[in-house]
Amino acid sequence: MDKLIKNGTLVLPQGQKKADMLIRGEKIEIIGFDLEYDPARTEVMDAEGCLVFPGFIDTHTHFQLDNGRFVSPDDFAGGSKAAILGGTTTILDFATQNRGETLAQGLANWHAMADGQTSCDYGFHMAVSDWNPDVSREIKDMADAGVTSYKVYMAYEALRLRDQDIFALMSRINEFGGILGAHCENGDLINSLVERLRSQNRIRAAYHPFARPAEVEAEAVNRFLTIAKLAGAPAYVVHLSTAKGLAILERARTNGQEVYAETCPQYLLLDESRYKIPEPRNAVYILSPPLRTREDQEALWRAVENGVIDTIGTDHCSFDLEGQKDVNLHDFTQIPNGIPGVEHRAALIFTDGVTEGRISAETMAALLAENPAKIFGLYPRKGVLAEGSDADVVIWNPDRLSAIYAATQAHGVDNTPYEGFSIIGGIRQVYLRGELVADENGMVKVGAGRYLKRGPSQKLRA
Repeated sequence: MDKLIKNGTLVLPQGQKKADMLIRGEKIEIIGFDLEYDPARTEVMDAEGCLVFPGFIDTHTHFQLDNGRFVSPDDFAGGSKAAILGGTTTILDFATQNRGETLAQGLANWHAMADGQTSCDYGFHMAVSDWNPDVSREIKDMADAGVTSYKVYMAYEALRLRDQDIFALMSRINEFGGILGAHCENGDLINSLVERLRSQNRIRAAYHPFARPAEVEAEAVNRFLTIAKLAGAPAYVVHLSTAKGLAILERARTNGQEVYAETCPQYLLLDESRYKIPEPRNAVYILSPPLRTREDQEALWRAVENGVIDTIGTDHCSFDLEGQKDVNLHDFTQIPNGIPGVEHRAALIFTDGVTEGRISAETMAALLAENPAKIFGLYPRKGVLAEGSDADVVIWNPDRLSAIYAATQAHGVDNTPYEGFSIIGGIRQVYLRGELVADENGMVKVGAGRYLKRGPSQKLRA
């Protein structure tokens, strides 16, 4: 059946607009007033009092991650349900080429985990850990397969690339209109700081942030953007967490570089005091980069408010506290890194951003939908309420009140870093390509997700 969403306030790039929207099949057919429709074949949804957002896009998830010792409990089936229940209709996960593999093998491994299991639409960034002439030739094949964004790690021995390889990879990607993101931390400095802490017997969970101070991020951001400048290519900094890193990024942008920045709710809402709470609870907050100071928080919020930050992803990488994170409390380097977040992202940003007056609903839509779609080759199919776009629609009740608890969340883990947070706003209905997949009572349809072939990255700025 066709669907008509009436009386809602549509959140559009040009502003909020009280209007009706007719969905025919998988697409938005028309937006306007007093729309003609066939009552016999049209389901009418009254959205009076609600905001109508485009389906949100999470730029940064790690579902079913195997870190060599543990596998994260949120697989593509469970993690994507949590995404839908938070209003996220598209996720971009990281297919990883392990050393010795081809890119095609890495991509096939992630398709094997996700295909037929996923309840939201999905695409893959390709994380490259092994660069050579054969891999260079595969970049065209990846573009043909709809993979146009990549990631490198500047830390982690099993994953990181040398600077010269990052330069070569970035240059090659640029030939096909792709974009490279980077985990910006100086791996050599981290290793040295860990060894110093170990020699001082300061290696329990509370000391995790001491191995990754702000300078470690800032140095790597500076190096990555220097490489990008010399390569003449766009750059995307993932999970930016510090004022120092932000200042370097802003300087590069002022000097004419095409640079994009992602941050995450944890760096806007949590701070380093969490590491001082008693064990084992403080192990929940072992993630990299670590939580930062309140001054860093405020700098990032200002960047969000001023349009310096382009996207807010989650870096969703969930592990249980019991049996995974609490196994090696004596050594933070052995505690699996990561937190859950894909379910709660939109509600957190609406609560602490929109209702607090920091940002408008339109800015929230840009950060969580429109900008991700443009940067990662999905616009205007995704990321916007527009005639001809996919009917990925979130009817958002701004008056809904709730709280976040591990015991009641959809995430498949026994913890949340936002335990007890009060939330304003939440989904009333979520549509994926015109089909109702969730409402405020839970999932309506599972397994409806499709793989998305993506095109070239689009500039956000002239």
